[in-house]
Amino acid sequence: MNIKLNNFSITKILLISALFFSVNLMAEGYGGIKTVVIDAGHGGKDPGCKGSKNTREKDVTLAITLKLGKFIEKKYPKIKLIYTRKTDVFVELDERAQIANRNKADLFICIHANAGGEAAYGVETYVLGLHRTDAQRKIAERENSAILFEDKDDNGKSIDLSVDEIIARQLQLSVFLDHSIVFASKIQGQMVKIGRKDRGVKQAGFLVLYKTTMPSVLIETGFLSNHKEELFLRDTANQTKMATAFFTAFEEYKLYYENGTVTNETAVPSIYGLSDDEIKPDDVIFRVQIETNTTKLKVTNEKFKGLPVWMYENNKLYKYTVGAYKDFDSANKLRKLQ
Repeated sequence: MNIKLNNFSITKILLISALFFSVNLMAEGYGGIKTVVIDAGHGGKDPGCKGSKNTREKDVTLAITLKLGKFIEKKYPKIKLIYTRKTDVFVELDERAQIANRNKADLFICIHANAGGEAAYGVETYVLGLHRTDAQRKIAERENSAILFEDKDDNGKSIDLSVDEIIARQLQLSVFLDHSIVFASKIQGQMVKIGRKDRGVKQAGFLVLYKTTMPSVLIETGFLSNHKEELFLRDTANQTKMATAFFTAFEEYKLYYENGTVTNETAVPSIYGLSDDEIKPDDVIFRVQIETNTTKLKVTNEKFKGLPVWMYENNKLYKYTVGAYKDFDSANKLRKLQ
């Protein structure tokens, strides 16, 4: 039985044997958080979205970023704190991510403001993934449109990520994704405590998150398209309040990250599902199908980009899957985040 999910399907099969691996971030000896990169969205020739009072996203994001950075620098002077920008300058999306990658950051925090109609309000935090709603798709497209301000020497860059690219990236960096979700959840929890509407942890195909190779989140701090929200976001006292809440979330995540402790509030399942020794021969297993081919390929083929692929043959077709789950909803975690 195949259950189609856009370009992919979740396949229900009777498991005979399989081999999987998982990565434990704590077991790899990651140690404490040593480097944090904070990214103030937009800047320079790219103003981002604007409010009715001409409040510019690039100004709001920079103000909150600098305040958050100061809190981290003051309490944790041993942490290397890097800003993608500290002034009103334009930085390409790829370079923002590469700044984090080159410095081997342990955490990437991207700060933005939103636009979505006069009635929309509240805070939502994104991790890399496939959008579940048209609204999430539009937010990703708007933030990704910063690429249109870049030089066109490369004959045009795409602001869209394919389903294939996002799924592959999620699986490649599954442990980082799990940690991103934990941090994002803590941010949303702190927003509730300061009276902000919690719009939840969501996923979308943000280019800047796709490029990073560490736990990464993108925070939409509020809606400049909403008059009351605009007044809130442009107020320096409120910017400090939000930066303080983000800092508290950072401290909670830092404790979780460095101690390797997972509470009921922060526990998240491995994106790969069950390990080989957890599966019994008579279990019915759901897997995410990522490839169908008339030619038999090795599961180590470079096109699978190092993913833990499991292959089976059906009607003279070779089908390639990842993950192992006992129910559809768990398999669907590849496509859905809370």
